[in-house]
Amino acid sequence: MSHKAGFVSIIGKPNAGKSTLMNALVGEKMSIITPKAQTTRHRIIGIVNDEDHQIVFSDTPGVIKPNYSLQESMMNFVQGSLIDADIILFVTDIHEKYDENDVLEKLRKTNSPVAVLINKIDKSSEEEVKAKIEFWQEKLNPDTIFAISAKLDHNVAAVMQYIKDKLPIHEAYYEKDELTDKSMRFFVSEMIREKVFKLYDKEIPYSTEVIVTSYKEEANITRIAAEIIVERDSQKNIIIGKAGAMIKKVGTYARQDIEEFINGKVFLELFVKVIPDWRSKKNYLKRFGYDD
Repeated sequence: MSHKAGFVSIIGKPNAGKSTLMNALVGEKMSIITPKAQTTRHRIIGIVNDEDHQIVFSDTPGVIKPNYSLQESMMNFVQGSLIDADIILFVTDIHEKYDENDVLEKLRKTNSPVAVLINKIDKSSEEEVKAKIEFWQEKLNPDTIFAISAKLDHNVAAVMQYIKDKLPIHEAYYEKDELTDKSMRFFVSEMIREKVFKLYDKEIPYSTEVIVTSYKEEANITRIAAEIIVERDSQKNIIIGKAGAMIKKVGTYARQDIEEFINGKVFLELFVKVIPDWRSKKNYLKRFGYDD
């Protein structure tokens, strides 16, 4: 059999379950998963290999109307992932409360096969699932529709089989032992950022960026230093917490995740830095990897 390889883009509104699906398909924790919307900011690539296939998955930021430069960059990642996709997985929450027309607009412009994945069906009835399938059939007339629960791994194997059937014949794009195009530093910064999303409320997580400033592998330990960037002094105080209690918590939880990820001991140092209004400043967005 000829070798198949291709690019599969996962798109949808914030909080539809794209990152959970990506992690289930790749079998590795690649993307941040939190109950808060808009946690994925980059286009994160996860690669699945077997003898006859290479599937290059892209988890993309949730489609939104951008309000500032960071969000514009996030939407550029979505656009880029649609342009080179061989297959598009459109993930929609069965109880989606938001208007999805901005997503549909993007999908109508593509020539790639689109599979609609109705997610979170574990939270619904059979009637609701049937009604949603009919709704999407009429609305989008996609290549196929799956009713799934990415969280419970329900029907994920069927999605994987569909992808393998649809992939074009092509040699591998990446080395067969590669899992992603992102560096270890990137994943470390995402793990720290995930803890910020889980431990802080309101606007704080959305105003933060995490930059790994140092990553040194020694014989028995990996020493990592990272900066948590915020926009205001008041946010810095909240991140640090009373007598440094909150930042200590972030550090402890992040270190445990990183140790599990790299399968080794980690010494993690965290610092907090204020860069006023960084989300709207092109030079900082470029430095932080959001703009080419």
